[in-house]
Amino acid sequence: MPRIREANALQCTWRLEHLAYRRGWFRVAGCDEAGRGALLGPLYAAAVILDPSQPISGLNDSKKLSPERRSQLEAEIRRKAVSFHIVAVSAKEVDTVNVYEASRQAMIQALEGLSPSADYILTDAMPLRACGATHLAPHWPLIHGDARSVSIAAASILAKVARDAHMTQLDRLYPQYHLAQNKGYGTADHIESLRRCGPCPEHRRTFQPVRSSLLSLFPLF
Repeated sequence: MPRIREANALQCTWRLEHLAYRRGWFRVAGCDEAGRGALLGPLYAAAVILDPSQPISGLNDSKKLSPERRSQLEAEIRRKAVSFHIVAVSAKEVDTVNVYEASRQAMIQALEGLSPSADYILTDAMPLRACGATHLAPHWPLIHGDARSVSIAAASILAKVARDAHMTQLDRLYPQYHLAQNKGYGTADHIESLRRCGPCPEHRRTFQPVRSSLLSLFPLF
């Protein structure tokens, strides 16, 4: 698998993309997911190819940005990117294949949805070949990739903003879980709501403490 020499510093820059350009790859995609550790709701993945002639200032790991700044950057990414694609995997699918495999499949689907397609791929620590994705361009799973590559950072922002918007919609259906605030993660208020109300159809049944909640309600589950 072709690789570019890894930069040491955890700085979100164009360095890795420019190294790829110099090696002859010009459509460099970043890919990342959001919601992997949540107890409720879908997992989202996004892939994006940025345009080096239209740089976007302030790209970084989505978790390091305020919601307002993420929203601003998300709009700019959509406007300036060469291409992008966002995919959602339901809670039921996450339970069926396990969260790691769901993350990998979602990222592959996001990359497959790019038009034009990528000729080199940077992922946030996720290897893709083991999933049988031999048709994909060469790729490199980067530890802390969303804090080092602007392309991966852009993908993390698209996935995070899309998922957060969906969780806000789910909050209207299931207000007892306070999803607009906790976004489905295992906060103290969410776990307390699980204890009081039990899980809803959007909860991931294989995740603790959702499974514990089900066992308390249905001991043979």
